[in-house]
Amino acid sequence: MSFSIHPAVDKGIEPANRDFSGGKLHCHCTNQRVEVSVSTQSAHNHLCGCTRCWKPRGALFSQIAVVPRDSLSVTANGVKLKVLDLSAAIQRHICTTCGVHMYGRIENDDHPFFGFDFIHTELSEEQGWSEPEFAAFVSSIIESGADPAGMDAVRKRLKELGLEPYDCLPPALMDAIAAHDPRQPI
Repeated sequence: MSFSIHPAVDKGIEPANRDFSGGKLHCHCTNQRVEVSVSTQSAHNHLCGCTRCWKPRGALFSQIAVVPRDSLSVTANGVKLKVLDLSAAIQRHICTTCGVHMYGRIENDDHPFFGFDFIHTELSEEQGWSEPEFAAFVSSIIESGADPAGMDAVRKRLKELGLEPYDCLPPALMDAIAAHDPRQPI
């Protein structure tokens, strides 16, 4: 394989620990690391090909999961965090030193995903987080520099890993968005 989907899945997907109850996420700084504590298991873990999500160096995709907003707290060095783009629907809180996205929060209470925070489970040393279930916004990796001629191989590899590739979100999540308030633009 001449490309990395994501380091957490390249060698296969580890199953979740159904008794897992959360853990700590850390930025990549060598000292004064930002620490985010999560007090629950994650859900809707997936790979994302969009150009806004943080990806490990060399990976085509990021890995994102959601947790209830009230289960997440910044427990160390929060002063190092800033919001990357205040105009974005997902307010991505990044470490100003190493650039890692620690969590994303939706502040608009009319948004269909309000109440959920987005996290990168690979920032945790604990094992057992929910496993990735699908790949979203697959075609968007082209915007990040992936060769369009290699997209069949990327989709094939995702399917080998058991991750259905979508160029948006999977139908159940798209239905939830549509049912939230059909009059509200996303």
